[in-house]
Amino acid sequence: MAIQERPDKTKNGRARILIVDDHPIVRQGLTELINHESDLFVCGEAEDAHQAMGAIRTLGPDMVIVDISLKETSGMELIKDIKFQYPDLLVLALSMHDESLYAERALRAGAKGYVMKQEATEKVVTAIHKVLGGQVYVSESMAGKMVRKLVGGGSESGTSPIDRLSDRELEVFLLIGRGHGTRQIAEKLHLSIKTIETYRAHIKEKLNLADAAELLQYAIQWTSSQTKG
Repeated sequence: MAIQERPDKTKNGRARILIVDDHPIVRQGLTELINHESDLFVCGEAEDAHQAMGAIRTLGPDMVIVDISLKETSGMELIKDIKFQYPDLLVLALSMHDESLYAERALRAGAKGYVMKQEATEKVVTAIHKVLGGQVYVSESMAGKMVRKLVGGGSESGTSPIDRLSDRELEVFLLIGRGHGTRQIAEKLHLSIKTIETYRAHIKEKLNLADAAELLQYAIQWTSSQTKG
């Protein structure tokens, strides 16, 4: 699908928003929600990282809303690429995944806010306005968790073992949990089989798993629990 562009460069001074999500219904819903605001305007849409970078170059948005779960390159990697090439461009992460797992990762990657798709629509608009205003947006509960972690010197009781994984290791772990083999993961992430095998070894070590069978079982159970959640 080609990038959907709305080439009006000014739109009466409204802030220009680019939406990156691989679900057309989600993009449509966000567009209607955002365009209802008198100071916001969706200038374009993209469904993957390649389209997103092209849209940023051609449309010059004030903010990019990025879904963490994209078909090819992960939204997390896209955020990192955006911040590397456009350090001043504001990014708001949007995800169906629990913020306790992804919010801090998204902020470290360069996003200025994190919103769960399950949250009420007014939270999305609030997040957009806060980020445009120079603030960082996360939910109150997530903000409290991050403050407690900071005060506690970077640790918090009840931290999940999954938090030990790097962003790329987590991506590989999730794909393992969805039943993908090493070759499939390598093709999907455009990496070598050897690189994926290295990630698998690191994951087993960090999660204290004995072998590939234990890794597969743990990944399937964990990924299933996240989907149900």
